Amino acid sequence: MIKVMMHGCNGAMGQVISGIIEESESAVMAAGVDFKDDGHNPYPVFKNLEDCNVDVDVIIDFSSSKATDRLLSYVAEKQIPLVLCTTGLSEEQLKKVEETSKKTAILRSANMSLGVNILLKLVNTAAKVLADADFDIDIVEKHHKLKVDAPSGTALALADAVNEALHNEYEYVYDRSQRRIRRPKKEIGISAVRGGTIVGQHDVIFAGQDEVIEFHHMAYSKAIFGKGAVSAAIYLAGKPAGMYDMSDVIG
Repeated sequence: MIKVMMHGCNGAMGQVISGIIEESESAVMAAGVDFKDDGHNPYPVFKNLEDCNVDVDVIIDFSSSKATDRLLSYVAEKQIPLVLCTTGLSEEQLKKVEETSKKTAILRSANMSLGVNILLKLVNTAAKVLADADFDIDIVEKHHKLKVDAPSGTALALADAVNEALHNEYEYVYDRSQRRIRRPKKEIGISAVRGGTIVGQHDVIFAGQDEVIEFHHMAYSKAIFGKGAVSAAIYLAGKPAGMYDMSDVIG
């Protein structure tokens, strides 16, 4: 039985994952960390990582980028595998993730759902054909009004999947409002919508002469991300130091 610590256990995703693990036959929630706690969880919750005295096999993180540096230092010192789901990390933090992965296993993915990770492969394949046929490429993502980072990590991952197929020659454009020029060929437009309670929607648009191809993914609940995170945690526990992603779990 894999013993899991949930970092950010009282957040929306933390509670979703707690529920999924409660029904799991392969994992158990051994501890949680959250600066706010009212005692409702059936497992011990600590306000600080350093206060945790429970042995765990893996940590799942769905918290805030503000807590990431401290978390990375903790897992490096304790050599505990980490499923890092928090988005909106800075370039400096991403470098620290890479450095930390030399000391312990880290699985990081912009999106934990199976569908999105299949979508990454599909748009990569499509781009290899359609870009040469003069199709323009745009990505539109939509999320709830409480999401603070934009564009989403998933939108950037989709752009990267497309750009990888195009030898990373395309520029990302987030705002065309100040431009009065014809669209250049080698650009990927990325737009963000924030409103209501939209869980997550991503559209990758390939617009060509007289035809448009769209790849569409809609998340109807946070459970799809939670299930992916739990699968990732079970996979990652006991793995040697290094960087992993959801393609490893799917494979």
